[in-house]
Amino acid sequence: MRLRSTEAEKRQAAQDIRSTEDIVIELLRNARDAGARHIFLALARDESIRTLVVVDDGCGIPDHMQSRVFEPRVTSKLDTAHMDKWGMHGRGMALYSVSVNAREARVQCSGVGLGTSLLVRTDLSRLGEKTDQSTFPRFEVRDGVHVMRGPRNIVRTAAEFALEHRDLCAVYCGSATEVASTLYEYALATTTPSARVFGTEDLPLVKQLAAATDPEGFARIAEGLGLSMSVRSARRILDGEIAGLPTLMDRLEDESFPAASGNAAEARKTKRARKGGDMRGLKIDPLDLEPLRAAVSDAYGDLAQRYYLQGDVDVRVRVARDAITISIPVEKHP
Repeated sequence: MRLRSTEAEKRQAAQDIRSTEDIVIELLRNARDAGARHIFLALARDESIRTLVVVDDGCGIPDHMQSRVFEPRVTSKLDTAHMDKWGMHGRGMALYSVSVNAREARVQCSGVGLGTSLLVRTDLSRLGEKTDQSTFPRFEVRDGVHVMRGPRNIVRTAAEFALEHRDLCAVYCGSATEVASTLYEYALATTTPSARVFGTEDLPLVKQLAAATDPEGFARIAEGLGLSMSVRSARRILDGEIAGLPTLMDRLEDESFPAASGNAAEARKTKRARKGGDMRGLKIDPLDLEPLRAAVSDAYGDLAQRYYLQGDVDVRVRVARDAITISIPVEKHP
């Protein structure tokens, strides 16, 4: 629905964004207002171009609204306007303010009940950000009060949001590859094998990577979410070589209070295992997989000969959480 707006409101909205960090908080607030319980923020920089992708499991955007949500006073959420520590939000001007300050802003994909992925690119020569983007914030005790310290960069902005809304949602922040690995872990832990068989069409965006059966398919699904990566990176995720991210709240605790938290990461891994096993699942030595792959290749060679198919094809074996998947490309004789 489009609400009435004035030129003064448009000018003010354009001035509300003064840095990349301001865009980040608007995107996170937008996901919160959509009812998201899990928010994934992927960051990338290529020289002067900053790319931000936010994937959430909120209510999603109807098809007819997706091309309009960056217009002023256009909103699909009429009852969510409220004041928080960053000011008023939910008037239909936040995404507009993002778009007028960005080089590119679009709905990467969305659907009612499926969540949303928003992609924003900024030109750092026009809209700046903190110089230090590598320092992670931490708490310090000052006069008996815990205070967050560190440059007010993107990750601190996201961490402050995560702290403020720790009872509402979990926030993850990292590179596109790290976020994809986190989504994959989450998806495997929260979907059944039968749900994955039917592909991505009815799966929420945050669970779609569970439907990938090979690195090429994984990279393709990730690209659809706005998370660009190489097939090699996709293969490393599927092989369990790239670990998922902890929530920003978990990371804040681990880095700020290492003595108090002890082996917090290991404790979380144990807790996760009790809830249904290691989300990474079964691991098999490649030396043990090779005889299986060779046996399948030999068996398929006999079948291919009877049906005039190419028998010399690349048989792939992938070990997932609860299945061993064998993929055989079918190629006809020339």
